[in-house]
Amino acid sequence: MNIRALRAFRAVVSEGSVIAAARAINLSQPAVSRLLGLLERELGLTLFLRQKRRLILTDEGRAFEREAGRILANLDEIPRIAAEIRASGVRRLRIVTMPRLALSLVCPAVARFARAHPEVRVSVDLRTRRDLELWIGGKEYDLGFGGVPVSRREVRGLPLVSVRSEVLLPAGHPLAARAEIAPEDMAGERVIAQFPGLLQRRQMDEVFGTRDVAVNYDILTSSSQISCQLVACGAGITVLDRLSAANFAAGVVFRPLVPERWQSFGAILPRGAEPDPAVASLIESLRAEATARRIPGLVEPVDS
Repeated sequence: MNIRALRAFRAVVSEGSVIAAARAINLSQPAVSRLLGLLERELGLTLFLRQKRRLILTDEGRAFEREAGRILANLDEIPRIAAEIRASGVRRLRIVTMPRLALSLVCPAVARFARAHPEVRVSVDLRTRRDLELWIGGKEYDLGFGGVPVSRREVRGLPLVSVRSEVLLPAGHPLAARAEIAPEDMAGERVIAQFPGLLQRRQMDEVFGTRDVAVNYDILTSSSQISCQLVACGAGITVLDRLSAANFAAGVVFRPLVPERWQSFGAILPRGAEPDPAVASLIESLRAEATARRIPGLVEPVDS
């Protein structure tokens, strides 16, 4: 496999064009085009549709990009690994988390862990739930934090906290006068949702679909944090949970969704991995943070 071709492919995807990719990786535009053609021939895949002077990523290209990212991420780690070997084996704990609870739970837990283990270096990365399980299964990370139960056989999940779905409203919204909100109450409202395929979007589709309520997703985003900020700015309402929206509590109003819906989150580890005291300690830090953030009936730690 030609590594330069892989890097050219990733640069075109991330930069959006051959011209920008050529600048990013310090190659000529024809050289980048040749590398893309070489990669497609070697793989037997059509990675891009070529329309005039534009390249459009195909479904095959999109699937390959996820895997290529894993390969190149590992290659990018080689200088760091070598530096740690030179530094007499300084340990680094590699963590990957869904963005949804990164700020409210994972960051405080990592800070708690770092205070207790100053000798361990920590890296924290963000991935969607689907990619998170894939990367943990490939052992590119030591520990993940995301939705459980898991869907892939090569990983296992350890539930740590369960959260109840709530409706997030801008301050002063008419629905804020209600003690609880049902899906039917949101018909006709401007609803903010994530793009199809993401966890929050699937959960919202289930909320409205099971009650046969038709709503328009007027604003779409890839981030639950952006959803919260849009609600705080008065752009519309959304369905999330208190822990995911904790950093926006001052700008939004929370009302429990009825009937009740719960989602569990927890540690995700490679199945069959050897016991690791550092990983176990970080899991206990996550558990402690979940316990500290308990809100009865809304945010409930899961007993081990």
